[in-house]
Amino acid sequence: MHEEKHSGHAPGGEALLPQAVVPAPTPAFSRDELWARAIATLIFLAAAALTWRGMNSMSSGMPMPGGWVMPMMWMVMPGESPWGAAWMFLVMWQAMMIAMMLPSTWPMLALYRRTARHSGLRPAGLATALAGAGYFAIWLAFGAAAFAVGLGISRLAMQSDRLSQWVPAAAGVALIAAGIYQLTPLKQACLQHCRDPLLYLGHAWRPGFAGALRVGVHHGAYCAACCWALMVIQMVLGVMSLGVMIAVAAVIAGEKMWKRGPLLARATGVAAIAAGTFFLFRAL
Repeated sequence: MHEEKHSGHAPGGEALLPQAVVPAPTPAFSRDELWARAIATLIFLAAAALTWRGMNSMSSGMPMPGGWVMPMMWMVMPGESPWGAAWMFLVMWQAMMIAMMLPSTWPMLALYRRTARHSGLRPAGLATALAGAGYFAIWLAFGAAAFAVGLGISRLAMQSDRLSQWVPAAAGVALIAAGIYQLTPLKQACLQHCRDPLLYLGHAWRPGFAGALRVGVHHGAYCAACCWALMVIQMVLGVMSLGVMIAVAAVIAGEKMWKRGPLLARATGVAAIAAGTFFLFRAL
């Protein structure tokens, strides 16, 4: 890579990262890097502990007509307002997203931090925190939409036994739809974005703290487009199941970081289609 001090432009008009500030490889165990990894590890452990506690407290549910169990997280408890239920859900959801997504998005955040430091953006840690906040804000919005859908389905199911009996079939359709998406070129395009953070930053970099937040939001949107089908699979199979969460998190990390990640995405799609077909025919 040439060390010329100039900025280019992507074909679509986006400014490229100035080549002069593309960071050279840094020692893996520099003090600066160790501090960043330590903070990220503490955040991950805190999120994992909160997720574990939430799953234990919300693991029960209500048996429903049609042979399925409605999770507590989709219900408004007596004396509780819908806003209070939404707040509790979103706290748990965000903790779960940090626990699931931080390991696989850390390479992008670490690269962003080094890039910010080499470009003169100070403090680089604050800029990185803003990028992370933008990223997880997208997942918070995703969780808000998921809660609205889940709450709506739960209310309709409790009001009508017939609708409740159709929920298992609808779950099968959702799995099939999620599996089909895993096989599409759009999924692969979004996945490639997540698998190559250096190329991504070369096109998405913007200076300043506002630019840091923009990078996080932009990256989060791509990640949500890449992983929404896996989130649907998790919700259908058990959003408060620790085993399902670990399995989905492993698939997400494998898709993004394993050399055969695109193949894993397709294999997961085929498995979801098979499971959804089984659910659908069993419900009919």
